[in-house]
Amino acid sequence: MKEESKKLFINKETGWKNITPEQKQEIFKLSEEYMQFLNKAKTEREFIKEAKKLADKNGYTDIINKKELKPGDKIYFINREKSMYLAIIGEQNIEENGLHIIGSHVDSPRLDLKPNPLCEEGGFAYFKTHYYGGIKKYQWTTIPLSLHGVIVKTNGEKIEINIGESEKDPIFTITDLLPHLAQEQMEKKLKDGIGGEDLKILIGSIPSDDEKASEKIKQNILSLLNEKYGITEIDFNSSEIEVVPAFKARTLGLDQSMVAAYGQDDKICSYISLAAMMQLQKVKNTAVCILSDKEEIGSMGNTGMESHMFDFFISEILNKLGINKPNLLDRIFCLSKMLSSDVDAGYDPIYESVSDTLNAGYLGKGIALNKYTGARGKSGASDANAEYVAWIRNILEKNNIKYQVTELGKVDIGGGGTIAYILANKGADVIDCGVPVLSMHAPYEVTSKYDIYEAYKTYEAFWKE
Repeated sequence: MKEESKKLFINKETGWKNITPEQKQEIFKLSEEYMQFLNKAKTEREFIKEAKKLADKNGYTDIINKKELKPGDKIYFINREKSMYLAIIGEQNIEENGLHIIGSHVDSPRLDLKPNPLCEEGGFAYFKTHYYGGIKKYQWTTIPLSLHGVIVKTNGEKIEINIGESEKDPIFTITDLLPHLAQEQMEKKLKDGIGGEDLKILIGSIPSDDEKASEKIKQNILSLLNEKYGITEIDFNSSEIEVVPAFKARTLGLDQSMVAAYGQDDKICSYISLAAMMQLQKVKNTAVCILSDKEEIGSMGNTGMESHMFDFFISEILNKLGINKPNLLDRIFCLSKMLSSDVDAGYDPIYESVSDTLNAGYLGKGIALNKYTGARGKSGASDANAEYVAWIRNILEKNNIKYQVTELGKVDIGGGGTIAYILANKGADVIDCGVPVLSMHAPYEVTSKYDIYEAYKTYEAFWKE
């Protein structure tokens, strides 16, 4: 009877149960490399910069510099320093077999400085912010913060900003009320406890010596910025400066089984897919890796997946293969297969009420396949076809990869979305396939090292199929 149950029921055991010491060592090694990368790549610009270094080191070439392409060629295209597409040309006819695409996003929830951010109030200087993506605003108070980004002058000079990551740097924070004076605040709904306009970054308190200055602390800050970077207040108008947690990615747990870090949604899937692609040599079907921007705010803009920049990249491949013709791009998308490699909501027993435990994604139980996302009645979902789900299952099972098929919480609780629908709208077969995460969208998110490794195996196996 026990053997019959084993045969008939889904295996829901933790993946840690049957690993060998050698496998555990591989799992920990991959996670260590991931954490090191993440500490250098907290923003989309930083991620793409580091991704380019990896691609160049592994024999990839900017497609702009290639006149023609042939099977085995490794190419990439960087879109405005914030998104990137990579490909290995396959041996099989792209016109008949389409593409094997893995797509993730490198942007994460954060705070952005406003166009005119610097202000002085009550003896302090602040940077005013506008939050980016879905955050719980109260989580961003009283934690160490750092500033990352660029300031571009009208003469084209670009100044890179990274303050708060080095132990020698100052850090920044957002203050909150002490409990003794917070009675009114504590009576508010959780979402209203901290207002968006109250997310001001505390940056200084020393006044300028200029007795004529009306805002002495602000002037002192501007003087310091001018001395170090050569900028004036108006240069903030042409800047992109992001405020992110100053936390380092760290191993979590006495058993060292997890990773705690900012931005794992979705830099975890982005890094794993990038790392897996770097190990590929020849492939049967043309392999494509998408590292997109703006997913957290709807994938809009010319660096988001709703733009035509990805279509441009694929068209350039067809041009340089010498096969492009009318409607070929549409045909290729319709023949393509894709994994939308975005994270899934991890089951948290402390907040069990929001999950359908039979369909939740569990940490340590492998890669999560999410057939559909969306909200309530599957609104906004692409909903993968059963035939395609079976095709993906076959890859996973024959490669001994542990997986779980999940949903994003109970039906009426909420929902979410990924870039899956965008490629599905072009005609590709798509399913969401990523790593379960605890505390998603928080300044510090948690993942399982085992799931990271299974995701790596999944992406590698998909591209080799």
